[in-house]
Amino acid sequence: MSKFHFKIDPASNQLKFQQLIDAVTEAISKNLLQVGDILPSVNQLCKESELSRDTVFKAYAELKNRGTIESVPNKGYFVAKATTKVFLFLDTFKAYKEVLYGSFLENLPENITVDLHFHHYNINVFETILKESVGKYTNYIVMNFDHERVPEIIKRIPKDKLLIIDWKIRAQKDNSAVYQDFGKTLYTSFKSNINFIRKYKRFIYLYPEFTDHPQESIAYFDQFCNDHDIQSEVMKKSKELDIQPGDLYLMVSDRMLARFLDQCDQKKLTPGKEVGVISYNETPMKKYVKDGITVISTDFELMGRKAAEFVTNGQPINYCVPTSLKVRSSL
Repeated sequence: MSKFHFKIDPASNQLKFQQLIDAVTEAISKNLLQVGDILPSVNQLCKESELSRDTVFKAYAELKNRGTIESVPNKGYFVAKATTKVFLFLDTFKAYKEVLYGSFLENLPENITVDLHFHHYNINVFETILKESVGKYTNYIVMNFDHERVPEIIKRIPKDKLLIIDWKIRAQKDNSAVYQDFGKTLYTSFKSNINFIRKYKRFIYLYPEFTDHPQESIAYFDQFCNDHDIQSEVMKKSKELDIQPGDLYLMVSDRMLARFLDQCDQKKLTPGKEVGVISYNETPMKKYVKDGITVISTDFELMGRKAAEFVTNGQPINYCVPTSLKVRSSL
């Protein structure tokens, strides 16, 4: 007698065979079905769930193709392995994303595998990869970006299987999310460390033309500087970077951080003395470069752990990962 029972959801937009695939996969991931357990026969499913034989055969064939189930002549269909597959969709693979990815993997059980993909802020790539992935995974961890078509694309994923990560932009109110704040926390972090910032004549936000960093950070940077009477500038052309003594820079690009440090060497300027720099996003090396680069960053290890919790316990989550300023010698 099979432990597994299936009912069609008539309100679902998914095809019936895909609903059956998802139901079997989810039952395995939640240990409701274990390796060696027998599944309902084709005839039994047709009778209990009012499915056609073609629909059941199609679903079972796909599950066999994935290696999830196996068939034994004259005995039926059995669970072959307990591996759960998770779809992880990031923007780009930078050093701080490696911290997030590593933490995510470390906090998952061994029977869960992760397929990693990148969209590079390209809406066509985003749509194509997501369309091809729908129905093949137990959970979907997706990093959104600011494009008007993102909401319609991610609607293809059942909400109980979807987690928005890092940037909550273009998400629905009832989507699960583990994210960071790019506005208020920037303001409050600077305010808490204003004495360091006042060491400098000017505060310059280098927001280069190639960055995809959330633009709301510009508004909060301007508001902070205006509220505290700090001379400031938002520099949007990377070629204009020409560091001068007395300037403090906020950097969202590690490429531009490297250029800043090159100019420091060329002009014999010491970060934290004649010039200052605050870099967005902690990476393992920034605490060691030039005796330490000051960073404003969320906790990517915690973000990875929270994403893993969503996968393992299956409960909805709405969690804003704290952001803080880590003062080092460059400030």
